[in-house]
Amino acid sequence: MILWLNPVSGISGDMLLGALLDLGAPLDGVREAVARTGLAGWSLDAARVTRGGMSATRALVTVEDTATERRAAALLAHVERAELPLAARAVRAIAEVEARIHGTDPGVVHLHEIGGLDTVVDTVGVAAALDLLDVTEVHCGPLALGTGTVSTRHGILPLPAPATAALLASAGAQVTGTGSGETVTPTGAALLVAAEARFGPVPTMALQSVGYGAGSRDPADRPNVLQALLGEAAGAASGAGAAMVLLETNVDDVTGEVLGHLVGLLLDAGAADAWLSPIIMKKGRPAHTVHVLAAPERAGDCERIVLAETGSLGLRRTTVDRLALPRSTVTVDVDGHAVRVKHGPWGSKPEHDDVAAAATALGLPLREVARRARSAGSEEAR
Repeated sequence: MILWLNPVSGISGDMLLGALLDLGAPLDGVREAVARTGLAGWSLDAARVTRGGMSATRALVTVEDTATERRAAALLAHVERAELPLAARAVRAIAEVEARIHGTDPGVVHLHEIGGLDTVVDTVGVAAALDLLDVTEVHCGPLALGTGTVSTRHGILPLPAPATAALLASAGAQVTGTGSGETVTPTGAALLVAAEARFGPVPTMALQSVGYGAGSRDPADRPNVLQALLGEAAGAASGAGAAMVLLETNVDDVTGEVLGHLVGLLLDAGAADAWLSPIIMKKGRPAHTVHVLAAPERAGDCERIVLAETGSLGLRRTTVDRLALPRSTVTVDVDGHAVRVKHGPWGSKPEHDDVAAAATALGLPLREVARRARSAGSEEAR
């Protein structure tokens, strides 16, 4: 499932949790996940409220321990017990940016204002709700950022808060200005980072439901709600095709050996396909385009591999529809050697690596082993 967030009034952990509950994430399931943290003295409820004339769900998080500062490691110890990687990534992201800002180590950094145990409920609750809704990718529109100042343990700080700004910068978030006051919290920003949110317009999808998560304030100038759209990838509902992600980048300083290695890494990482195209770049430089076709849930891993292996400073991401015809694979015996043969509606093809291994072992031409495997495969398919 695809989730698109419309943060015209900003985003916080409880606003995102409220939106996911409004979309249908079961409250009891979210509570069970929070209970696994071993946290004591907490409660989580959902209430219908009105913000700017709009009905929305308010996630009501309360904790008995109301201390607002503690070491990040203490929060992480609770979060990790829930066994929800997204929640742990969010807390680590907060710890890392706070450590950079204050010139210390993430393992010992103190979190002020956001060091409360309600952060555990927010992060684990959102991670659980995303899992319960089967969300595989998160997209987000431009974030409305308020300006001004905020009073903190370290004195008066600018808005957006330094931790929020650093988190959004690390994610390459799209932002826009709006009024004064804090509209995006560090927890809200960290959850977007942890979910590997992609920033841009509404992606192509079959829309299924719309939810609204309410913030605590009710300003006069706009509804303080986070709108969330949930849908299936285009083509998934009808079964006619599948939405895939096409990743591409142009490189002119990467050797053929590295590019060949890269293709293998991408296929091993679950890419549906990966290939290279020779091109001519500016000033007549010979170069290559790296192409990767991947399911949405695999695209993030493939992106990281491409950028790490090529050193490229960016890539293009396009959502495409792939029509996949039915296929099956059988394993046949060619003179004592197993060869896989893939069958489709219009033909069959032996697996090259199997054919090559059998040809080498038998001392036969590659084409002869392929012919025998194809013939045996056709017999088995009947």
